Amino acid sequence: MKAENRKWGKLFLILLMGLILFSPSSSAAQVKVGVLFAVHGGFDQFSRQHLWDASAQMFSYEPNHAVYQYALWCPAAWPTFLEQEQALKEIPKYEFEYARIGGTDPFGMLTQQQLADMIDEIGKYTCDVTFEFDWVGWMSGDDPSHYVYPRFIYNKPAGWAPPKWACAAPSNYMNYCGEGDNGNPNPWPDCDPQRYNVDGPVERLLNKGVAEIILIDLTVGGMRFSKTYDIYKKVKLCLSDHGQSSMPMKWINDYNNLMQNSYPTDPANWTPQWSYAKKTGPYVDPSVPLSGNPNLITTDPMLTTLNVEAIEAGMNKNVAANQTGVLLLNHALVDWAEYFDPKINDTVALNQNIEASLVAKGFNPDNIVGAYMGIKEIGTAEGGPSTGVELTRNMRGENLGHAWLYETNKQLPAGKWGYKYWDALEYLKNRGVQHIVIGFPQIITDSVLQLVEIPNQIGKEIGIKTWLKWGTFDYSTYPGVGHPFADYWGNWVDTQCNVIGGTGKEPCCFQMEGCGGSQPYPPLRQTTGARTALDPSLAYDLSDYGHLGYDPALGPPNPDMPVQNQYTGTWEMYKPASARPEVGEMLAKHILNEFECTSTTTTTVPATVINLQDFQAIPGNRKVTLIWTTASEIDNVGFNIYRSSEKDGSYDRINAELIPAKGSPATSSTYQFTDKPVRNRKTYWYKLEDIDTQGKVTMHGPVSAKPGFFAVLSRK
Repeated sequence: MKAENRKWGKLFLILLMGLILFSPSSSAAQVKVGVLFAVHGGFDQFSRQHLWDASAQMFSYEPNHAVYQYALWCPAAWPTFLEQEQALKEIPKYEFEYARIGGTDPFGMLTQQQLADMIDEIGKYTCDVTFEFDWVGWMSGDDPSHYVYPRFIYNKPAGWAPPKWACAAPSNYMNYCGEGDNGNPNPWPDCDPQRYNVDGPVERLLNKGVAEIILIDLTVGGMRFSKTYDIYKKVKLCLSDHGQSSMPMKWINDYNNLMQNSYPTDPANWTPQWSYAKKTGPYVDPSVPLSGNPNLITTDPMLTTLNVEAIEAGMNKNVAANQTGVLLLNHALVDWAEYFDPKINDTVALNQNIEASLVAKGFNPDNIVGAYMGIKEIGTAEGGPSTGVELTRNMRGENLGHAWLYETNKQLPAGKWGYKYWDALEYLKNRGVQHIVIGFPQIITDSVLQLVEIPNQIGKEIGIKTWLKWGTFDYSTYPGVGHPFADYWGNWVDTQCNVIGGTGKEPCCFQMEGCGGSQPYPPLRQTTGARTALDPSLAYDLSDYGHLGYDPALGPPNPDMPVQNQYTGTWEMYKPASARPEVGEMLAKHILNEFECTSTTTTTVPATVINLQDFQAIPGNRKVTLIWTTASEIDNVGFNIYRSSEKDGSYDRINAELIPAKGSPATSSTYQFTDKPVRNRKTYWYKLEDIDTQGKVTMHGPVSAKPGFFAVLSRK
């Protein structure tokens, strides 16, 4: 009997242990999910090293490019990277652009804030998994540790063996630090030759024990794009090299793996560069239909709302919506990528959603158009001497790609979405609009591109004095000068022209009204053979009222007023969402939708004169930008900003005049104020004061920020 009791006792203990181990209420270790936030990237501050590293990273994705095949691991070639034509163009362009915005591109800091907001939003939920986060740039010239797979560049691939004529002595490691660059035998200042011998974002996630990876992408405003597919492939390679080839990975923007499934399969080594070199498409292309393969980000209503509000922020308050033109400008594709890249289709779909929302707000649909950058064409369009494809003045010297639709034989978007940007501007000018907003749906984050490069391209067409801020200017964004404009766009071209009717060289003329000498404007073509990007004939004067509608045969330009058929209205760039918390919240929502999650917070709306939705202090280089958003405002007069060096210290007002209110009980409004100059590496505290029509004062905050390189907002 005792033995029987012992037997049943053991059985009871076994059953009890089973209940404990497998009970739903027991706490098993949760799966870790790595979230990889993908952006285009670049470099916060310009230097030759940063441009060199960004170039090396760019070529690392394209095994059919000559730089990859012959130069990337060849020490003799490294000093020549920045001697190529494209680099000779980019160096003076970047030097001008970065100087114009005070030396620091805000893109990196804003990316960090978007990631912080995404993490903050996800932190409001309890899920059946835990998350680890990192970010990756398609290029990360100033921080190779955020290039997708740094050691891929550092270690020469096993099969990389260029012919001796191309590289007599390859290196096993890419450890170049600038020796010989630009004729200087010394290394770049503070360069680390081991900067690529580091863990990248994928490896950091693996080190944290993640069991799957979620990729979410704002590389070009959320559109699917070959550059993010480059990242996707390199993530897969990194996982494989670390024995994790079976690890689950999902790209939220391309949820059904359209780009992978539609990628050409023959030849096996096909890339767009293969077709570019051979001038033919792939032998086998799966041609997966776009239907049924949506982009979850670009179809999100929040992305439409963010773009619409960005366009509204660029409006002229004195011009009605139905008299306002909207140009939705976008970059295009790498040529031949149309076989797998739906970027243009995603862009057109988002443009159409933006149009529908704007029309509902009173905009005229005939005043809303889409456009892209120019392409190369046959040089004989301008009389030769080249008969080959090249940059031409007729095409504005642009070479930023082709807006081919997915899986088409180089077909552009139809109708209003397929303009070249100067043709779109002329169309809007001829329609008689009084103000034009330049939207750029592929850019959701402020960067040197949207702040300087695009305004110069627009200014050369419809003028700099027609820019909405001309006269009042914007010294916060453009320190010292107040505007983004160069003397002429093409400030990278050669400035010496052949003496007409003689020998030698003399300065070219880059002034629309002429220079008083024998050199004409525009400069004559100087290149024999295929025209280079440095040919002076490709440069445009940044004239007061623009080239569109002006015929030099009918008389000289007038710097004080538009002449002939030039544009007489105003124009402005849109204001990207950048660090608005809705960006991070939108991304977080799509990540959370992949898992079982429950909100841990409840929201109550305070009964105040203003409903303050967000108040942020964003650090920059020797500056702090205060951004706040109100969900609604009732009888609000305006705001003041106060600053202190201590959280509980004495706060002093720093705005000279009251910042006027612009909200209403039914609309959201966003405000911005920049505190500069301030000291780097010092923490500043800020409070926001709102004042109503009865004189009642309400204080909000404090928030803090520590200015400096790549600082991240600190919320207290």
